[in-house]
Amino acid sequence: MRILGIDPGYGITGFGVIEAERGDTRLITCGAITTPAGMDFSARLEIIYEDMRKLLEQMKPDAVAIEELFFGQNVTTGIGVAQSRGVILLAIRQAGLEVTSYKPAQVKQSLVGYGNATKHQMMDMTKRLLKLSAMPKPDDAADAIAIALCHARSSTSLLAQAQK
Repeated sequence: MRILGIDPGYGITGFGVIEAERGDTRLITCGAITTPAGMDFSARLEIIYEDMRKLLEQMKPDAVAIEELFFGQNVTTGIGVAQSRGVILLAIRQAGLEVTSYKPAQVKQSLVGYGNATKHQMMDMTKRLLKLSAMPKPDDAADAIAIALCHARSSTSLLAQAQK
């Protein structure tokens, strides 16, 4: 199964594509969709949407997993990320794909076994699971890979298979 993981943002949207087969996972590619800070916000959303459409077309994932929003201290930033996530979800839907959302704590629990794991613990476990010599950059891409790994683990669980 080819899984596209997405860490949404409006400055940087991370993505990671993995191949998961029978407990074996490997990284296909990863990177980021970026938009210039000074650009009109609607133009930034258009770039994200168009780049996501191209990514979906090129990678042809079987499944897409995206991080659910977490509103911390800065609600204004959260609103911008929500709008970015919206155009990403639209592109996924128009590609005819289903999408699964995961809370940050779910991703941490799935990979590290602890919902309050640190960023360092997450990166270390991601690196180990994929047998990488170094973590991919930027951090947003690494986060997206972790989201894809979370989906690989949860979608192949016995419970998930029983529910199908």
